Amino acid sequence: MQQASASEQRLGHLLAIGTIIVWGLTFVSSTVILQYLSPVELLILRIVIGIIALTAIRPKRMKLIKRSHEFYFMGAGFFAVTMYFLLENSALTFTSSSNCAVIVSSAPFFIAIFASVFLKEEKLTPLFFVGFALAIVGLGMVSFAGQKLELNPLGDVLSLLTAISWGIATMFMRKIEKHGYPVILVTRKLFMYGVLFALPTLLFMPRKGQWADLLRPEVWMNVLFLGVVASAICYITWMMGMKRIGVVRSGTYIYLIPIVTMLGAVVLIQDTITLLQIGGALLTMAGLFLSQWHKKKPKKPLEHIEETTMHAG
Repeated sequence: MQQASASEQRLGHLLAIGTIIVWGLTFVSSTVILQYLSPVELLILRIVIGIIALTAIRPKRMKLIKRSHEFYFMGAGFFAVTMYFLLENSALTFTSSSNCAVIVSSAPFFIAIFASVFLKEEKLTPLFFVGFALAIVGLGMVSFAGQKLELNPLGDVLSLLTAISWGIATMFMRKIEKHGYPVILVTRKLFMYGVLFALPTLLFMPRKGQWADLLRPEVWMNVLFLGVVASAICYITWMMGMKRIGVVRSGTYIYLIPIVTMLGAVVLIQDTITLLQIGGALLTMAGLFLSQWHKKKPKKPLEHIEETTMHAG
């Protein structure tokens, strides 16, 4: 494979950084919308917009190599879209966008654990567990930062379940990746299953959105940002950046997402960030980075599926 020129590599880094900034701000954007919409209403609305945008980008219909592959798409759609976004949106109603971003960033640990147990893809080394321990301490610092004895851990637990849901979803997506399906079509199909599985939850989950709320600038602008920019456009910019600088170097930028979220929360919604939160976030990121050193370079670029779906919402 031919090495990209210096200018192409610079463009690749800029594309990756721009994408990460958008994905980091999605937590803040969701927090704003959830003042007017319920978690399931936000999930369905933004994913439907994402489907429309992805269809406009590539209207081609995807044909399955085997009918049995439908099971992988169903599983990935349920865990990567329905459960992931429903849990994340619910978490944001109980905890801050900064806390949620840091805790959800622990997903690579669960991906590694599930891949080791169920797919036998990699062996977990002592370095992985050292990194995991550091990250757990960091997550504890973030969770308890600025709290008194009446700590309500529900939001942080839901954030952790979000990360676990992503870990499970990745097992299905790695099965899909092996068959070389076009990633835009994969993402759209996962979104379609995600909406399909989310619709029944409208029967028993609380709803609060009114049609008038959709006309509020802070609602429709943020919904379009999540559905079009974060879910569709950023998918393309991430792929373009990854093509120019590679899977490993582009993937490193993902660790900046919680930092972007913290800064965005301070500037855009006036969240208060404590030193304990900052320390916990840095410790968590250090643990994540350290734990990834045990991995060998992947044979195929998996991130293009995993990260697109994860941060599209």
